[in-house]
Amino acid sequence: MAIAFANEIRMKMARCNQNENGTVLKLGVQGRMMASIICWLLGIGCLLAWNSMLTIQDYYQYLFPDYHSARVLPIVYFPVVLTTTAILAYYEATLNTRKRIISGFLLLFMSNAAIIILDLATSGGEGLARFIGLCLIVVVVAIAEGTLEGGLFGDLSFMCPEFMQIFLSGMAASGLLTSSLRLITKAAFENTKSGLRNGAMVFLSIATSFMLLCVFLYAFVFAKLPIVKYYRSKAASEGSKTVAADLAAAGMEMQQIGMADEEGGHKQLERLSTKQLLVQNIDLTVAVILTYVLTLSIFPGFISEDTGKHSLGSWYAVVLITVFNLLDLIGRYLPVSETILSRKGLVVAAMCRFLLIPCFYFTARYGSQGWMIFLTAFLGISNGYLTVCVFAVLPQGYKGPEQNALGNLFALFLLIGITLGATLDWMWLIGKGW
Repeated sequence: MAIAFANEIRMKMARCNQNENGTVLKLGVQGRMMASIICWLLGIGCLLAWNSMLTIQDYYQYLFPDYHSARVLPIVYFPVVLTTTAILAYYEATLNTRKRIISGFLLLFMSNAAIIILDLATSGGEGLARFIGLCLIVVVVAIAEGTLEGGLFGDLSFMCPEFMQIFLSGMAASGLLTSSLRLITKAAFENTKSGLRNGAMVFLSIATSFMLLCVFLYAFVFAKLPIVKYYRSKAASEGSKTVAADLAAAGMEMQQIGMADEEGGHKQLERLSTKQLLVQNIDLTVAVILTYVLTLSIFPGFISEDTGKHSLGSWYAVVLITVFNLLDLIGRYLPVSETILSRKGLVVAAMCRFLLIPCFYFTARYGSQGWMIFLTAFLGISNGYLTVCVFAVLPQGYKGPEQNALGNLFALFLLIGITLGATLDWMWLIGKGW
């Protein structure tokens, strides 16, 4: 039964390369390739600001050694992003997705620029006042992420599954990109306060510029691609109102969408309620929450502060974060397994990952840095793979408005798992004076 289910999903995931009543193939390979590239870049930009703050933890730990920035900043970030995503998920059917996504990227640009301005204004100073200022900027980043992530998940959910997988890969690539850039900037500047600061500022400047690129690509390029216009017009023919602004930007009016309905034979049926969608996908909800509870209970707090001192010195935490991000990215490109694609298999796999907790605990105390790197690699690859599997199964068999709702809901559930995991990460501090 699992094999049959997996075969069905694989067939649906190939829809971008099949003749969907002759329409998709007529759009040409160029439109698909450009759309895929943009989805990947948007995935990078979606998490770049937050990953940037995580990756320069070596600088913040130097400035704020007593404030546990690797743990405090996630605690500030996740409740805000979770609340923002929940509110917008509730109103997802009536929101203007185009304005939502563009405003999210612009907020990320301004918040990244604010971090640089704060550092320049305080001349790289330390102290509680600056740390509070940094926390306030994190709140803005969280609002921007909450605005952005649900909108992108919802927007891509009613397109071909290839775009969603590429977007998720881009999100993982964001972590790898930030880690790689941080390694380069850390190597380029000497390991002093001034060197750490200069490297962090160069790093943040690159990330800030990337946000403007994402705004341009989404606002002026993505909406006009033929294959994107096709899927959005198809979603509109099924009753979706969230794509109206994007279709207008592409030169299409909602009155013209009857054409897509006639070609695809879609009927504007009444959509399932949010409660019905949740009941039908409760197993996937459990899988995605458990996956991220485990991951965030270890990464980045435990990896940054609790792995002990080793021969790599101040490079150790940066290397571990880079290994996690690299393997997380690789996991999102692995072929989908017939066994793991069963819904029951996804839940069981997510539960089995909790065995990593005692493995990390004993390795940090008695194991070598090689074993810690191995465990971090496994944590990353399993996180990436399970994420892709869940989102490959999720939108299949639903209409455009339902797929948009599911995209917003699962952005929320993913963040619930992340928030719970970041909270549980504090348990590693038990017995250490906190």
